[in-house]
Amino acid sequence: MSHLKTIFITGVSSGFGRALAQVALAGGYRVIGTVRNAAAKTTFEALHAKNAFACELDITHFSAIDAVIAEVESRIGPIDVLVNNAGYGHEGVMEESSLDEMRRQFDVNVFGAVAMIKAVLPFMRQRRRGHIINITSMGGFITLPGISYYCGSKFALEGISETLSQELAPFNIAVTAVAPGSFRTDWAGRSMVRSARSIPDYDALFDPIRQAREEKSGKQLGDPVKAAQVMLALMENPNPPAHLLLGSDALSLVRQKLTALNQQIDAWEGVSRSTDG
Repeated sequence: MSHLKTIFITGVSSGFGRALAQVALAGGYRVIGTVRNAAAKTTFEALHAKNAFACELDITHFSAIDAVIAEVESRIGPIDVLVNNAGYGHEGVMEESSLDEMRRQFDVNVFGAVAMIKAVLPFMRQRRRGHIINITSMGGFITLPGISYYCGSKFALEGISETLSQELAPFNIAVTAVAPGSFRTDWAGRSMVRSARSIPDYDALFDPIRQAREEKSGKQLGDPVKAAQVMLALMENPNPPAHLLLGSDALSLVRQKLTALNQQIDAWEGVSRSTDG
């Protein structure tokens, strides 16, 4: 296994980003991570004397990204792997959730990830090698009441990732959308943005879902360190998949969704075919 790869990870202060950075540094990789302030920069760079580098960057400041990547490439070295990890969950019934909240969700989870890819791609394409890993979610395949903006953002990133994998294949650049199920990160805890409740009609449907999510936070099946180990193995795999589910819950829920979708397609096949001229 090569221990010389340089990995650029957005959002290394918590969750998957922090777990991946720590496992990668322990494995001899160089890791550059984005952080939000000077204190977080100091904390991250203290993880390893030689191989931990932090950039202060908010990925929604799109105009700042190109310069950061260009500086990393010239000062630290070629980025072999980009991991778009920065993201958060918005929870709220759609009718109760503002358009501004939706914009913010897409700015971070979709536009921020795409802006990072667009900044890194010219370098990877020139070298004819590289790997882009987008952390999506089982919520990029399945849906639940109360997280429409989140699922919408992850469906978008899944679609962009899959298309991009086809566009970049001729340049020996792989793209993998990694879709975790429920993991012991801060996603459902302090990282989640929750819209205020305002319409009692939704109480019966949504209140139990919100309560269950809060109660399960910190007790989820998924281990972020094991997820990090899988992602490092992906980076060393010569033929990484375009999509990878993480967690047995993601596996069973996505399979259920695909089975139900197939049944619905079959049931309406006649109608679907009836529109051909």
